[in-house]
Amino acid sequence: MSEYTLALDGSTYSGSVALIRGREIIEERSLPESGIPARGQRGEDFMPMVVECLSAASVEPRDLARVVCGAGPGSFTSLRIAASIAKGIAVGAGCPLFAVSSLLLIVAASDLPDGSYLSVISAMRAESYGLDVVVSGNVFTGNGPVRLLPVATIADEASHGGSIAVGPDVGDALKPRAKGVALLLDQLLVAGPCEVRSWEPDYGRLAEAQVKWETAHGRPLVVNA
Repeated sequence: MSEYTLALDGSTYSGSVALIRGREIIEERSLPESGIPARGQRGEDFMPMVVECLSAASVEPRDLARVVCGAGPGSFTSLRIAASIAKGIAVGAGCPLFAVSSLLLIVAASDLPDGSYLSVISAMRAESYGLDVVVSGNVFTGNGPVRLLPVATIADEASHGGSIAVGPDVGDALKPRAKGVALLLDQLLVAGPCEVRSWEPDYGRLAEAQVKWETAHGRPLVVNA
């Protein structure tokens, strides 16, 4: 029986889905870049995109061996949409959920040669999230923690680190795409699955609503305390 992996990423204001059989990408879909924070339409469009991907390959959720979701950082709302769908499918299908850095997906999905890269994605407020990534053969290694960088300093940061900056915030067409999971799958399997019910993406920042609440109340918002 073929082994299917459903991959999703919602770290940008668009989003993507890929269906992978073994290590081969057999279906892929993506939403257009909206240029604005994801709201209702992103949620309404993301799930049909998943259904279309599965239907095109005549694959049912019960056929899935696993679900892999982009873990961010990135767009808060889009990440929540993708994570909710991924968790729902994993629970419904009774299969494990795996998480992958969306910054790693930028590099893995872009057919880049071996080398060192500074993978960046918008953090808004003239800042970017950045991760140093080394590609060697088919191994993609994220080095160090995700950094918050002023957009204006990205080129210098990459140059000082002997790397090439890649991603939406440097003006190229490279974005996190779910299809990158095909190259990362062996690494993800070694790392192991998430606890599906408690896992949440790395949003990078607190939600704007939470920031406003904490500012107004002068204390941290504690959920389920």
